[in-house]
Amino acid sequence: MQTILKTNDLTKKYDNKVVVDNLNIEIKEGEIFGLLGPNGAGKSTTMNMICDIVKPTLGNVEFMGKDILKNKKELLGKLGYIPQDLAIHGNLKAWENVELFTSLYGIKGAELKKRIDESLEYVGLLEKKNDYAKTFSGGMKRRLNIACAIGHHPNLLIFDEPTVGIDPQSRNFILEKIKESNKNGATVIYTSHYMEEVEAICTRIAIMDNGKIIATGTSEELKKMVKADTSQITLEEVFLTMTGKKLRDY
Repeated sequence: MQTILKTNDLTKKYDNKVVVDNLNIEIKEGEIFGLLGPNGAGKSTTMNMICDIVKPTLGNVEFMGKDILKNKKELLGKLGYIPQDLAIHGNLKAWENVELFTSLYGIKGAELKKRIDESLEYVGLLEKKNDYAKTFSGGMKRRLNIACAIGHHPNLLIFDEPTVGIDPQSRNFILEKIKESNKNGATVIYTSHYMEEVEAICTRIAIMDNGKIIATGTSEELKKMVKADTSQITLEEVFLTMTGKKLRDY
């Protein structure tokens, strides 16, 4: 598999505080790559630097073989970012929200209308297309957030803790849609502090703490780093052993 995204010594400092510390990750095309860590580990800052929302202090990001900061016009349109904080507008209807974001990529006319309906149907909200976003439940808002990010058919989808604060049914729906998007050809980066989500959907996992990558591998590979008999250890115990912390304490 070809490398689709690579960070090179990616670093972010605010005053004297290092939030992301010399991050080096390499993501292959077709993966669901999980970034697992507690709140405050630097996951969201990393995603924001990848998407050029936050400028790195040091280092760079290569996407599809090119420096993303030097090729923003060409490359950012091939990214789809689903942020942790909802990016939808409550006073707009569902279809208007998707139109707003999809049209930013130069999609117009009949093709734009087609993409809007496709995106809403994909997240199960087509029948709600004329409803205002402010009337939606938390889970529906999260799904609309996803619809807004996929209308331009990106090569890489970045999900930054998309299931925070929603009910189990909506969480399962979103996780299934992520796997479906991956089967349809999209590479996925998935950040979370929910151990069971990362283990359920990710093909490879990086454990992040205090702005650093502690270890990277499949779930089984990470377990083997700690104990030969992987049937006798959980991913949560791996995290505890490697960081000295309980993920659920955060």
